[in-house]
Amino acid sequence: MRNPFFKKTAATKPRVTCLELDGVEVEVTRKAIKRAYLRVSTDGRVRVSAPRSVGMDWVRGFVVSRQDWIRKQQDRFRACDQLVRAEYIDGEAHYFCGQRYLLRVRERDAPPRVTLNADEIELAIRPNTSLEKRRVLVEDWHRRHLKAAIPSIIARYEGPMGVRVQEFGVKRMRTRWGTCNIRAQRIWLSLELAKRPFDCLEYVVVHEMAHLIEAGHNQRFYAVMDEFLPDWRKHREALRRQPMEHGG
Repeated sequence: MRNPFFKKTAATKPRVTCLELDGVEVEVTRKAIKRAYLRVSTDGRVRVSAPRSVGMDWVRGFVVSRQDWIRKQQDRFRACDQLVRAEYIDGEAHYFCGQRYLLRVRERDAPPRVTLNADEIELAIRPNTSLEKRRVLVEDWHRRHLKAAIPSIIARYEGPMGVRVQEFGVKRMRTRWGTCNIRAQRIWLSLELAKRPFDCLEYVVVHEMAHLIEAGHNQRFYAVMDEFLPDWRKHREALRRQPMEHGG
């Protein structure tokens, strides 16, 4: 969200430079901000936004102090890229609500549907249905499940937290479990959460709702999480142990 106390002018145009540390190229953008921020993109590239008031030696030290975190993020994205893409064929393993199921593909001349059985997910399709169509059918089923489950979570926490969610949505996200538009009071949840345990879904919903109280990830934000979902760290760690999948 744009800082209302800072107005960008031609004189404050960000300056971009690059530095290399241990074979890792870091893109540094100097701008009119008070704190430095570091992020790793899905292709492993490292970017730093730094205040104009600090020198490059300070930036180097800042990056070095976060090297372990940078490596973990890069490893996570590499693992994500190496995951086998689901083919939606009979006998393939799929996850739903944290449980492992076998996908059973049944071909028949009837409208397609997805059904959850004791230890199987049945995908009923017409003959010669493409992989893309199979993926869409399963993802739509996941989306319907999430859209049915999320409202009760929001309703449970709105009153105690003193916030209001005007709108929520579910979409495919590659690197995030959720996002929050504070101004619109709208939250988005990752479609991947349909594969995770309900506790993980609850954690992400509460996490995004907490941003309606505190925008940043700071001590106040963590205090909000501690108050309304005391065991949130356990669920965060569960999500971190399993990278997002490209499919299936």
